Amino acid sequence: MTTSIKKVVLAYSGGLDTSIILKWLQDEYHCEVVTFTADVGQGEELEPARVKAQNFGIKEIYIMDLREEFVRDFVFPMMRANTVYEGEYLLGTSIARPLIAKYMIEVANQTNADAISHGATGKGNDQVRFELGAYALKPDVKIIAPWREWDLTSREKLLTYAEKHGIPVEMKRGTQSPYSMDANLLHISYEGGILEDPWFEPDDSMWRMSVSPEKAPDKPAILELEFVKGDIVSIDGKSMTPAEVLTYLNQVAGEHGVGRLDLVENRYVGMKSRGCYETPGGTVILKAHRAMESLTLDREIAHLKDDLMPRYASLIYNGYWWSPERKLLQQLIDASQVNVNGVVKVKLYKGNVIIAGRKSVNDSLFDTSIATFEDDAGAYDQKDAEGFIKLNALRMRIAAKLGRKFD
Repeated sequence: MTTSIKKVVLAYSGGLDTSIILKWLQDEYHCEVVTFTADVGQGEELEPARVKAQNFGIKEIYIMDLREEFVRDFVFPMMRANTVYEGEYLLGTSIARPLIAKYMIEVANQTNADAISHGATGKGNDQVRFELGAYALKPDVKIIAPWREWDLTSREKLLTYAEKHGIPVEMKRGTQSPYSMDANLLHISYEGGILEDPWFEPDDSMWRMSVSPEKAPDKPAILELEFVKGDIVSIDGKSMTPAEVLTYLNQVAGEHGVGRLDLVENRYVGMKSRGCYETPGGTVILKAHRAMESLTLDREIAHLKDDLMPRYASLIYNGYWWSPERKLLQQLIDASQVNVNGVVKVKLYKGNVIIAGRKSVNDSLFDTSIATFEDDAGAYDQKDAEGFIKLNALRMRIAAKLGRKFD
């Protein structure tokens, strides 16, 4: 443990873990602590975090509303790539970490801090995401990760430490959530506790953003989503900011049971973990965006994006948002979105997102005169298909004549 740290910026939620870390930093490093609290739409009152920090004698307290930036500069760019990790996960936790890392470094620079600190454990992905982001933005930054240093390795030890140092413990014992939760404007995740058994089905009372599909209304909600360059800019004709779009879709989709996921995933640190996720608005955006692209994207560009998406998703999941390769991929993705303009009609019904229509006045590549099963008046010569098929079959016909078998 180094003793050269004079000031450290702590990513501070005001909860038990980061409150203990705050006190531990003061005692172990004998340094000044600056707290940074990010509002990324977790739906909690953040002013209590200011009061708690003041009670610890903290003089420099930063609480920032980052909701618009979060959706505009992180969620929407990710959605333009149709990003899902391991075929299902919409990366709600992953995509918030580079934004938090960015502002931890900005606050460190503003306050001339020597180091930053976070509350991520030594078993999870978040330590990787925070620290890779921090190093990318400030190569020589010092990082203090208490969970990799201290001996407070159990809940009981944490509670004992809190009691010894007069740290308030809200929702103590029986009333606290049995899950480890992370919330932002894109999702809520639930991990730990009884969820560590992959066979256990969570109680319906666990979910906070959505009703169960069984309890969803019998009448569907129908929305018209307008896209400009791959981003939703209005709903039912009403212009909205990125954060307003996601907030509204979360509400409506959640009311119709959309966006629940129960997943066993492969963490970057090597283990498998089971998590449950609620991403109502993001689920709608992903489905609608693909529908808009189906009308406006060239076939090979669409297929190239699908080829690149798993790599792009892994970069975000593993913490490489600020890497040169992610930035390069983003330029390609954004260039593909120039003509992704139009309106998608979606129907939300009992957990499902159903595409009910799509149109693009100026950018649609769908040509009715060619695609029709009726008389196309010579727009497409069906005889051309014969040569096309024979040329594509040539290599297989040659192999067959030689008697080659591949089964």
